This record gives sequence, C-alpha cells and structure tokens, in this order.
Amino acid sequence: MNLFQILAICGMLSPILYTVMWILGGVLGSDYSHVRDDISSLFAVGAPRKRLFNAFIIVSSILLFIFYLGLHWGMTSGHGSFVGPFMFIVSGFMGVLVALFFPLDVGGEIITYRGKMHLGLVVLSGFLNIVGMVALWFRLSMVSVWSDFALFSLVSAIVSLVLVVVSLVFIKSKYRGLVERFMVTPYQLYYFMISLMVFLTN
Repeated sequence: MNLFQILAICGMLSPILYTVMWILGGVLGSDYSHVRDDISSLFAVGAPRKRLFNAFIIVSSILLFIFYLGLHWGMTSGHGSFVGPFMFIVSGFMGVLVALFFPLDVGGEIITYRGKMHLGLVVLSGFLNIVGMVALWFRLSMVSVWSDFALFSLVSAIVSLVLVVVSLVFIKSKYRGLVERFMVTPYQLYYFMISLMVFLTN
C-alpha cells in the first residue's frame, strides 16, 4: 500500500465518521430531532455529549484535510490544473477551523461572533467545494480512467449548489435538520467517491 492509498483511506473514513456521528446523535439524544435540529447542534456550546461529537467532527475534518493535501498528486500523477485540489485544501482547512474553534452557540443558535463564524465558514467551505468539483470536471473529463468521475463531479456540483440554496431558505425553519441532511449527502458521497478513485488508480 502506497502513500496515496493511505491518504485515500483517510478520505473514505471521513464521510463514514461524519454520517455515523449524526445518526448516533439521534440514537443517544432523546430530545434531538433529525427533522428539527441541524448536525452542528450536536457539538454546539453546552450540547449534551459535546465531547463525544466534538471528537467525531474533529477527526472527520482532519482526515479529510489530510486526504486533500495529497489530492493533486494522487490524481493523474499530479498532471493538470491545481485549481480544484487547492479549492478542496482551503475548504478542508476551514472545516478543521470550524471543528476546533467555531461551534454553534447554546441550543444550536447563531448569535455570537463564534456562531456567525461557524455559519460563514461552513457556507464558504461548501461553495469552495462546489468550485473544486467544477474545476475537477474540467481537469479530468479528457482522462479516460477519470472521465466517468468527471461527469459525476459536475452533477455533484449542480446538485450541491441547488441543495445549499434550499438549505439557506430553510435555515430557521422547523425542518432545517432534515433539509441539511439532504444537503450534506452529495458532499459526503463525493468525498467517498473521489477518495475511492484515488485509491483504485494508485
């Protein structure tokens, strides 16, 4: 097993841990609702079992960031534009910042500077990921072994953008938890699939 395959395993583990985290949140928290409550509420200030879910989100974010650091060289031996991988690196770094320093306020609210930074960084990170998906579509569409993934990348970008806009509309509704789960799914699938492709092509 080479370095890029090890990094790819990190990338595949990240969305798995993230998904297990919010599912576990619903199992352990009798007052936590997947329909009403967003995922970030699990590790908000004063949240029950905050340490447990902090550990999940920190490890998940760091694993994905580590994978991103080798992404450019793990695809097509480093040939092609660095724009896509760079967008993912910056986005991954923001994810680590959110996990370590910017939880939501008590009750999952967005009131203080810290809570507003959480929302801002999460939204910006999501848009950077979408830009990265589009950039990788350009980079990989003419590479035979990656061409199918390139199309998947474009479709993921479009679906993610639509769902981000929808989730912003519902951000203060009683359905924001459910909408957010639909919104994060294309991202998590994308992280797993690009990691799997790097693993298989190296």
